[in-house]
Amino acid sequence: MSSLALAVTAGFPVPATADEGGSRSQVWDIARGGQLYDNWAKVLGKELPKETHPAYPSTGKQKSGATWRCKECHGWDYKGADGAYSKGSHQTGIKGLRAMVGVDPKAIVKILTDDTHRYTEDMIGRGEMEKLALFVSLGQIDMDLHIDRATRKSRGEAGRGAPYYQTICAVCHGFDGKTLNFRTPEDPEYVGTIARENPWEFMHKARFGQPGIPMISLITQPDTMIADLLALSQTLPEK
Repeated sequence: MSSLALAVTAGFPVPATADEGGSRSQVWDIARGGQLYDNWAKVLGKELPKETHPAYPSTGKQKSGATWRCKECHGWDYKGADGAYSKGSHQTGIKGLRAMVGVDPKAIVKILTDDTHRYTEDMIGRGEMEKLALFVSLGQIDMDLHIDRATRKSRGEAGRGAPYYQTICAVCHGFDGKTLNFRTPEDPEYVGTIARENPWEFMHKARFGQPGIPMISLITQPDTMIADLLALSQTLPEK
């Protein structure tokens, strides 16, 4: 189910296009919220706090600014301790966000600013906080429908994903996915690397875009199409 369909079933109307006068649609706000979930500081042109988040578990392996990113505790698949972050270097034992699907965004804003989460208006302004809440309520999907958790393989089909990749993604990433290197020449990371190693991150960024750069959001496309895009990307070179 696409995010737009999810929003409708949750009882929140989401216009697919801008209304008269060219003002932004709610789906744009949800897409913005998805980027804030990823890295709100990059979206807003700010720095993450230097200190480790007070609610971050002492047993966790991350520290300082990284612990203030929403995805760091709740995961790219939004399932927290029950998902991909149930083990490994990002394990925290913190629950995910799936129970928040369809919850009134105003209630979510209160949670984001409570004594546990501690996001202030100096960090994330009220308007941006509301977009983050919209994402939590309306922008999530169940990634297990599209990614096999045991193998990390997409449930989509690479053949169906090829036309989308070649006409959308290849413009920046190249047909082999190696035009943009996210790490270093000695330790490269390409589209194919992320698609294989962290397909949940791939799907999140494909749906919402990359914070801080002009990457398009595919949130208005069916989630099955993005799974096909992931399947194709998993065939691309890792190194």
